[in-house]
Amino acid sequence: MVQDDPIGSTTLKNLTRMRRGVRTRRVSSWDRTGGNADARQIGPHDTLILADIQGAGMVTHLWFTVATENRHYLRTTVLRIFWDGEATPSVEAPLGDFFGLGHGILQRYSCLPFVVVSGEGDYGGGSALNCYFQMPFSKRALITVENDDSIPISAFYYYVDYEEYKSLPKDALRFHARWRRENPTAGTRKLQEEKLNYWDYGSDPNIGGAENYVILEAKGRGHFVGCNLSVDNIDPLPDGSVTWWGEGDDMIFIDGDDWPPSLHGTGSEDYFCHAWGMHPRADLYAGTSIFEHHEKFPGRHKCTSYRYHIEDPVLFRKKIRVTIEHGHANLQTSDYSSTAYWYQTEPHGSFPPLPDREGRLPLPDPEPPSAP
Repeated sequence: MVQDDPIGSTTLKNLTRMRRGVRTRRVSSWDRTGGNADARQIGPHDTLILADIQGAGMVTHLWFTVATENRHYLRTTVLRIFWDGEATPSVEAPLGDFFGLGHGILQRYSCLPFVVVSGEGDYGGGSALNCYFQMPFSKRALITVENDDSIPISAFYYYVDYEEYKSLPKDALRFHARWRRENPTAGTRKLQEEKLNYWDYGSDPNIGGAENYVILEAKGRGHFVGCNLSVDNIDPLPDGSVTWWGEGDDMIFIDGDDWPPSLHGTGSEDYFCHAWGMHPRADLYAGTSIFEHHEKFPGRHKCTSYRYHIEDPVLFRKKIRVTIEHGHANLQTSDYSSTAYWYQTEPHGSFPPLPDREGRLPLPDPEPPSAP
């Protein structure tokens, strides 16, 4: 029996069933002369159009790799995607953060929607960046990359794989992704002022969640499918060390929730499907792409955790607000950034402007301890 749904499915079982797309196509950076110069250059502050696809279809796979002397290109390069002629992008994020890599750090890992094949925790360097989120469009897909830096990108290689359709079903939602940053978060500063242990504040209340870090605010109808959260744990204890950055509850407010929210969690690592802290594991739906305690970088406290609601999307009919505490009861003052991923009806609402280049750069790492 042929499926009526032209999008079909990517599960192993449904690969046995006929798909109704017209054909599979690709836009890539291949050398049109037949040679091997298969990359594009992007000059300082220039924008490269990767794909401008007319008609109905769905992007099924993105693959990028980059060569540049800019060690912070994962934060200074910006990916934008526009669906169906819209004036503002549905996807807008620094390149690294879109692929689950915070702080401009390159680290190999894999999960269901993303695969990064190489990288050992350094700033910059070359790797293959893969995305498998499905991205439907009815009239047009415009995908661009901006080099928001004075250093040129000497080689940008890319594949944009997609399926052509005659039309989309009316209920096909559009893929969205947005990056945010709060640097620093507005912590209570009790640790510095009162010189007490973080764990002494476990009974402090947070009723309402007004000061939580905001991962996503969106209007429309759709479902939230996950996020990555990057933390540079810079809030010092009185002795100069840092404590655990977590214990922040996730709070997701749906369709005008007052209090309590529709989804209220029990702690940062719990939301990211770990327990008793985050661990150096990258699993299908949740885990760590950048681990805070990296052997190569003693004293650096940068981490990225992710949670993808592939099997359990969070539904909303009018609007959604996804938040998490920065430390229990928003005690901590650290550098937080995140990329949210969701599907929704168009038109989407307005979003906060993307921070400029300086506002996206990672904080410097602390000096490594000197040898005795």
